[in-house]
Amino acid sequence: MSVTGLHRLLLPENRANDADEVVDQVDLGSGDRAAKRSGFAIMLLLSSLIATAGVLSDSTATVIGAMIIAPLATPILGIAIGIVTGRAGLAGRSVLWVIGGAAVAVTIGALVSLTVSDPGLLTTNSQVTGRTSPGLLDLLAAFATGTAGAFAMARKDLSAVLPGVAISISLVPPLSVVGVALGHGDTDAAFGAFTLFGSNVVALIVAGSLVFTLAGYARRSPGGDERRRRRSYLIVAALTVGMTLPLAANSLLTIIAERWIADATAISRDWLAVKPEARVTGVELQGTGLVVEIRSPDTELPDTGALRDALHEEIPTFIPVSIELTLGSSVPLDPTTAGVQPTGSRTLAVVPVRPSEARPTSPPMR
Repeated sequence: MSVTGLHRLLLPENRANDADEVVDQVDLGSGDRAAKRSGFAIMLLLSSLIATAGVLSDSTATVIGAMIIAPLATPILGIAIGIVTGRAGLAGRSVLWVIGGAAVAVTIGALVSLTVSDPGLLTTNSQVTGRTSPGLLDLLAAFATGTAGAFAMARKDLSAVLPGVAISISLVPPLSVVGVALGHGDTDAAFGAFTLFGSNVVALIVAGSLVFTLAGYARRSPGGDERRRRRSYLIVAALTVGMTLPLAANSLLTIIAERWIADATAISRDWLAVKPEARVTGVELQGTGLVVEIRSPDTELPDTGALRDALHEEIPTFIPVSIELTLGSSVPLDPTTAGVQPTGSRTLAVVPVRPSEARPTSPPMR
């Protein structure tokens, strides 16, 4: 199938919007500017507040509500149509709106996060942890979503899919996570969330540029500057490569880390099998080291040197291994105990042997 045939299949002439119609939808500096800008500002403020509330309360439904009304995709696609049509003014204005909108969302997230008294709760918050380590799949999802959004703007009969597109792309929630993390001094989490936002922005620009080029908007914009348009394409290509490489590296490291943890868990359980009253409660990579978490009624453990040697057969030797030992035992609770409702099954509670020794941590095994 020729390019022309593909264009007619995806964007039939009787269904396609022309370039000026798309520009009018995404350019906040043309037409009824006051109405466009006030609407953008109101939706941005509301979506930022909703997203931050959803993140802090770990509520997926609330975060989805913020995605539906988040307006940042409008100026981002404005960058794409500006690149394709060679309208530097449109692209530049749209960049400023994206930067300004991102700054507002981060600021609101930081301010609202001050209401959280225990920053440690954020480390177990799925809305935070799920947005601080982006990978290639996030980039691919953002690209597919951006393609859908650009098609919805380029075709008159697809406007109904825009709410679904808004839910699929994550723009304001990562910025809220950036603000929340910065509000509590967690720069690593803030950087990860901002990387997710940046990758989503780049994916939307690339997808929009491809769709708008396929729609023939470049050919139908004789007033555009061809040299500026080509320069913009090169910039977008460079941004794509620059964003793809770290995300690919992060995805690879995540896969490797998950494999190490799975192997270390199996090895640790086999090593501890000779002491049935003790158990491995978890294995984690903390910083640059591997921590094996064990609960035991006493401090008598099998030979730790054997565990170290077995682990270093599967993971690099430069990764230090430590054991975090919690002293305690599992005892059945009497169903008549105050505060415990009998359910017909045995309820267990962990009772520390001595509170002062509840969580001793052994030094790293060399």
